[in-house]
Amino acid sequence: MPVLVASDLDRTLIYSSAALALTMPDPRAPRLLCVEVHEARPLSYMTETAARLLTDLGDTAVFVPTTTRTRKQYQRINLPGPPPAYAICANGGHLLVDGVTDADWHAGVQARLAEECAPLAEVSEHLLRSADPVWVRKHRIAEDLFAYLVVERDLLPGDWVKELAVWAEDRGWTVSLQGRKIYAVPKPLTKSAAVREVARRTGAELTLAAGDSLLDADLLLAADRGWRPGHGELADSGWTAPRISALRERGVLAGERILREFLTAARQPI
Repeated sequence: MPVLVASDLDRTLIYSSAALALTMPDPRAPRLLCVEVHEARPLSYMTETAARLLTDLGDTAVFVPTTTRTRKQYQRINLPGPPPAYAICANGGHLLVDGVTDADWHAGVQARLAEECAPLAEVSEHLLRSADPVWVRKHRIAEDLFAYLVVERDLLPGDWVKELAVWAEDRGWTVSLQGRKIYAVPKPLTKSAAVREVARRTGAELTLAAGDSLLDADLLLAADRGWRPGHGELADSGWTAPRISALRERGVLAGERILREFLTAARQPI
């Protein structure tokens, strides 16, 4: 039976220049491969070693990129290795099959959100009303499913995210702070639900996963084995769980380590 590998992308497998965490002397820094260009500028990277590992992984297991990015943002990424047959975007709101949205899956997600959560318009309006323009740089609606703010972290009040999370909790939404972005996401909109669907379709009996943020926690808990890097929301909070390995590596070298762990586990399934 195939092994399914579902991995978050940003700050898990791929890294912006600000997130690389290259703490070693310059002559010892790893060679980097650009895997995303935005507005004619390089945006995201992985090490060349990680690129080779990901190519091997694509030949060994069913690799499923699993991201909160919108479809448009995901399609900017040019990962090495065979093109994934499945990809999960918008935190599970879109299941792509050979690059095309599965319309039935998306309709089912929309129906569940309408039934179980406060409407997106209410949450978006609250974000606009409660956030201070002094530290907000952008307000975005993603795929008509969730909202996020791009903020100046240095100016963000210490308790604002916690207060937003309490407000959102009562309305069936969750809040996550990732880098300069504050996400407000409906609780039923999960990566894990979409990964389970891919596992059903592929017949996978072993699921491996990795992620760094609060929005990845459900994905890690749903997997048979999981890894989190030494940076990000989960590491900062000390989050752990059975079958989850907390790695010490931070930045782009954590992405390399995660891919090594994926390959080892996929080649020697228990």
